Amino acid sequence: MPLANALIAELELEGKSTVRMLERVPLDKLDWTPHPKSLTLGRLAWHLVSIPSIAVRLVSEGKFDIKNGGPQPMPENPEFVETFRRNLAAIQSTLAGMDDDALKAPFTISRNGDVLNETRKIVFIRSVMMNHSYHHRGQLSVYLRLLDVPLPAIYGTSADEAM
Repeated sequence: MPLANALIAELELEGKSTVRMLERVPLDKLDWTPHPKSLTLGRLAWHLVSIPSIAVRLVSEGKFDIKNGGPQPMPENPEFVETFRRNLAAIQSTLAGMDDDALKAPFTISRNGDVLNETRKIVFIRSVMMNHSYHHRGQLSVYLRLLDVPLPAIYGTSADEAM
């Protein structure tokens, strides 16, 4: 089985949980933040939505300079679920077009041109894109809990949903 198939399958499975979380983001609370140093609810949700599209660009380029990182501009009326689904389909399509050799190709992380890490594209996809997404989805679940929004089941059951 090509390596890409396992990544695509995981993205499909995890994407369903992410959609369930994004569906619950209260649009009247997008400016809410749990702490002055934290992202707003809207910025956090938009970052989660944007990660797959950022990954498409970075995987294609084979490099990431941290100086070019930072939040994606959020539209005035974000369509979290629809945009996430499009972005997820885009990264799945990108991966479907990559054979094992392409996934094992070098990937460079730098800052202002100074190389910080050289790895493989598959490692970048797994650690930076996928694990990063799961981390922010977990943050989003905390934000929603603090706002008294019922949480969907992600792994197993949820105290807010009878399974």
